[in-house]
Amino acid sequence: MDNAAIQSFLEEHDYDVRKTHNGRWIDQKCTMDVVCLVSDCIMEYTGNKSDKTFTVNDIWHSDYTVENVQQIFSKPNPTEKASNEYDKYFGQPIKLLDAAGIICGEKIGRQYTYTIVNKELLEYISFRERNSYNFLCLYIEKVLKDSGIYKIFEFFFRLQDKNSFKNLKEAYTKFTINNTPINGATECGRIFTKVLNPLACKYKKRGTYRGHLSKDIITQDMIMYNQRNWRDVLSEKPKEMTRCDYEITLPSPDGDYMTAYRIKRAKRNLRRYNDSYRGGKTEIYDERHIIDRASQMHHIFPSSDFPTIADYLENLIALTPTQHYSYAHPNNNTKYVDLDYQYLCLIEKTGTIRDNLLGRTEGPVIYDFNSYQTVLNTGLNTEEFYEVHEMDFAEILARLEKYFV
Repeated sequence: MDNAAIQSFLEEHDYDVRKTHNGRWIDQKCTMDVVCLVSDCIMEYTGNKSDKTFTVNDIWHSDYTVENVQQIFSKPNPTEKASNEYDKYFGQPIKLLDAAGIICGEKIGRQYTYTIVNKELLEYISFRERNSYNFLCLYIEKVLKDSGIYKIFEFFFRLQDKNSFKNLKEAYTKFTINNTPINGATECGRIFTKVLNPLACKYKKRGTYRGHLSKDIITQDMIMYNQRNWRDVLSEKPKEMTRCDYEITLPSPDGDYMTAYRIKRAKRNLRRYNDSYRGGKTEIYDERHIIDRASQMHHIFPSSDFPTIADYLENLIALTPTQHYSYAHPNNNTKYVDLDYQYLCLIEKTGTIRDNLLGRTEGPVIYDFNSYQTVLNTGLNTEEFYEVHEMDFAEILARLEKYFV
């Protein structure tokens, strides 16, 4: 799903807070990673049934949710304690999705029951944090523009000083109190952070930190609920150290629950996509295995060696068990990768990504060209693939050849 499709969906809705009086169109827990995870939990709970209803309790009590939330966010079991915290953690992103029109809530008795309205967009958000971030930025801007207050944000982004920040925060607080049931400046301030900082990150501007103008430009790691992850840690690499040398000093990704969850999510999403739109076939055509199901989601560049790209869909390829354990990993030894077969995987994956991005295949767009460039640069320890022009897959193949032939 591209930005044009998301924009088209948003244009179908009027998010003017002066009309909706909805002060919870975004909230404290609505960070890019939480919205992504909750969307993923909804997709997992409902499966392929768009008409399956659910409540907030249904999502947080599902086995899938309990397992992942406990590990990633170190929270107590939602079936035992801290129900108010879980109500916020799941309820606030679900209310955001409802306010955006992606799902629809109906109050039945004392609680809301939800159904999915736009499965494609929900699935897009659930695939990875970058998608969630992209949607949130477009959604936030649309709400602010519909509500007639976007200009004060633009003014702040131009000036970037204490006075413009103070005026922006006061104006946002006054607007919210005048048009929604929220009547406290403190509550407005907490929500203000979730409104301002994603846009500040998008436009590489200063935002808010602990209620004040931030000293630095807002970066993605600053707008995550679970802020520390492999890519954030890697960004702190000392300049005098190589990437490979620095990665050796880092903790094992096996103990990083967020990384482990993202890898499982990526594999599950690719398997779902491959089963739904490619008939479960292998991405590497081989007459010997033409009737075998591609049940293995193989890392082209091993996750143990390249943890920063282990959860990229662009680094995964659907293979049959024989292709995976006999060809990709010689003699069924998963610690080693056959370089000739790795090259073949990259050739075929390039074709898969090309066809998906150019709309030559059925199903939603799930890949990203820049992400594939990152995978190749990381896996081959270079920067040259960033030099390739957008969608120039012939050049990608030409440059790949230098590393393997």
